[in-house]
Amino acid sequence: MTAEAALEALRALGTAGKAAQMAAYHKVDRPYLGVANGDLDALARDWRRALEAPARADLAGALWDSNIHEARIAAAKLLTQARQKDDAATWDRIQSWVPEFDAWAIADHACIAGQKRLIADPSRIDTVENWTRSDHLWTRRAALVITLPWTKQRDPKPDELAIRDRVLGWAAGYVPDRGWFIQKAIAWWLRDLSRRDPDRVRAFLAEHGAGMKPFARKEAARLLPSEDAAG
Repeated sequence: MTAEAALEALRALGTAGKAAQMAAYHKVDRPYLGVANGDLDALARDWRRALEAPARADLAGALWDSNIHEARIAAAKLLTQARQKDDAATWDRIQSWVPEFDAWAIADHACIAGQKRLIADPSRIDTVENWTRSDHLWTRRAALVITLPWTKQRDPKPDELAIRDRVLGWAAGYVPDRGWFIQKAIAWWLRDLSRRDPDRVRAFLAEHGAGMKPFARKEAARLLPSEDAAG
């Protein structure tokens, strides 16, 4: 599968009306083809089956470099795979995209791919921590989105709890940042964590909640018992 053939397959599935709607919704100046998400899933699945890991990483890179919205989404989906025998090229490719994030949908799909690679090798959290010191809004946000799996463990092991606390430390450092996307990411992490570890969320909000924007504080507490959310 060549990049040219992959792009041609994407263009064949697009519609002009949907492309215009997507451009208006995402509000980022780049080409839109109007391809449905289900079609992107099907294409990415077929490409994964046809290519070995290094070739997948190469195709994903070419799709990303096209700057087409659906091609970037497809690139991320192409690399979203739980088990990979040799995933170094995949992780390197995902890392290379982070400084280019400029929109939530593309960033979130790429971070979902990155989550699989972090779960496979949690030592990569050290690299992610460097993102928290970036001047780039979307890189800082990605550090929280890519670590969301650590909000979900039912019976976390000590090393998983250590990562959970480490990311909460990053979130605490983000609280003074008044940017909507950063505040939303803090709230997202805390809200998801509240399903498994409400006590940590309560403690975070008791210490840092007053510094959060009201909408973020409310969202973070939304799944806690009503008396917590009201506070």
